[in-house]
Amino acid sequence: MRSIFVTALLLSLLCLTEVTAAQMWPAASLSGAGDGSSFEAGSGNSYGMVPDILVPARRAAPALAPPLTLPRMSPELALHTYEHRAARQAAELASYSARSVVRAELPESAQRGEFQLERHYAAPRTLEFKAVEYTGDGFVKSNVIVRLLQSEVDHVQKDDPALTAINSANYKFSYKATPMIEGRMMHVYQVRPRKKRAGLFKGRIYLDAYTGSLLYATGTIVKSPSFFVKKIEFVQQYADFGSFTFPVHIHSEATARLVGRTIVDIEQRDYQPTLVNVQSAHEVPAAP
Repeated sequence: MRSIFVTALLLSLLCLTEVTAAQMWPAASLSGAGDGSSFEAGSGNSYGMVPDILVPARRAAPALAPPLTLPRMSPELALHTYEHRAARQAAELASYSARSVVRAELPESAQRGEFQLERHYAAPRTLEFKAVEYTGDGFVKSNVIVRLLQSEVDHVQKDDPALTAINSANYKFSYKATPMIEGRMMHVYQVRPRKKRAGLFKGRIYLDAYTGSLLYATGTIVKSPSFFVKKIEFVQQYADFGSFTFPVHIHSEATARLVGRTIVDIEQRDYQPTLVNVQSAHEVPAAP
């Protein structure tokens, strides 16, 4: 995976509070939801359980349990396998499409909204969203969700994913436990960033003890580039789709000085990844 998806979300929430404080409106928006419009650009208990306080309703783990014949990996091997899988995915993923549902809530003003979208990513720096349907308050759409989506597009287009990837170059890992969570045995690691850099977090990651797949990441962002945001906490869930691992749900709660709590839930489903050179491999050679 290129980098943890929560990076763009956290940065977008930071931008939200600054813009709200200045009484500004977005320069770009997803108008005409449902008409085909689009825009584009070229911490837990002592055993390391996922913190319940951050998850409004516990979701059942995807039915992707590893075969029983696989041996359980040591914590060191699982971590090494995870990093190898992530590096391979970054090199082999050509593109993917998916369905997204973004729900946002501002409890202080009792405003909320839900946006259903189609997303398409093409390596290395193209991310597009197509609106399907929006319901809820217009302020939440314009000043929370659209800004969040635009921030993610900007992150893909401009930022270096290597600087925020969950790997040994950016984090120190400390093994904590091997609990059984929702029917799956996991290795839990405490993660601490090597540098206090925007987009990094301190918290925990959860790897499948049999495959090394990333299942959860949870924690708190370590550096806020905005005076207006005091704290951001998140839980992100992942699932395997073939040989690739993608985020399927993120729950985030931010505490801001001016707008209070901002709660965002993003669900991703129906991933359709494409391998690098998969089309060229089936092309018929031109006649001499």
